[in-house]
Amino acid sequence: MPEAMGFFTDTTVCIGCKACEVACKEWNQLPAENGGIRELSGDSYDNTRRLDGIHWRHVRFIEQFSGPYNGRWLMMSDVCKHCVQAGCIEVCPTGAIIRTEFDTVVIQSDVCNGCRACISACPFGVIDINAVAGTAQKCTLCYDRLKVGLEPACAKACPTDSIQFGPITELRARAQKRKDQLRAQGVEAQLYGADPQGPLGGLNSFYLLVDEPEVYGLPRNPKLPSRNLKQSTSFSVASAAVLGVLALVGLRKRRMDEQPPSLS
Repeated sequence: MPEAMGFFTDTTVCIGCKACEVACKEWNQLPAENGGIRELSGDSYDNTRRLDGIHWRHVRFIEQFSGPYNGRWLMMSDVCKHCVQAGCIEVCPTGAIIRTEFDTVVIQSDVCNGCRACISACPFGVIDINAVAGTAQKCTLCYDRLKVGLEPACAKACPTDSIQFGPITELRARAQKRKDQLRAQGVEAQLYGADPQGPLGGLNSFYLLVDEPEVYGLPRNPKLPSRNLKQSTSFSVASAAVLGVLALVGLRKRRMDEQPPSLS
């Protein structure tokens, strides 16, 4: 059985070159947007805007012009997190989403029925419909390359090793060492998703950040859809009870209104 494989992304050495985006597009033969004509977003150098069915890699540009870090730029190459406890797998009605022998999460397009349940279940907003294929799609961590012993195209193309690929256990140790090094230099570095005891059982694509997760567009406490099931069920039962009482009151009032007036 192969080891669990994944990404460690060190955002402190990302230069925003977008080589990872281009490599991902080329290797996976993802279609261009609007026939190749893209409107400028006006959001710094970020014209991809977000991850979706035809953008499986997205470089975020965060310009900070206020507070203690006035004039600082943060950059992060974002991708599917390949969660250890994956909400998309949990809700898929056709079994199209599977966990591979590398502990990565892959959507089988030939089994996907396009129901979109996985889109709403993903706490990171990673999955979307590929309009050309008509199915939900996202990063596969280049499963076809892994099968023949090659690293994913994005990691191969990254010129600064911001995107590091390898066995998860090795990446966690490397990430901890890097975090300690930065903290010793006075940098408030933190790891996001590296803790196997953390949310979703840890992420097989985790990050080193130098600001709060929300600054990078990452949820602080991502949750599985089932984590809210009990609470939602309680609300549903309570709502049904209230509606039932109101219906009974309304029915009783209507019957009273329909009764003929007393002759006495």
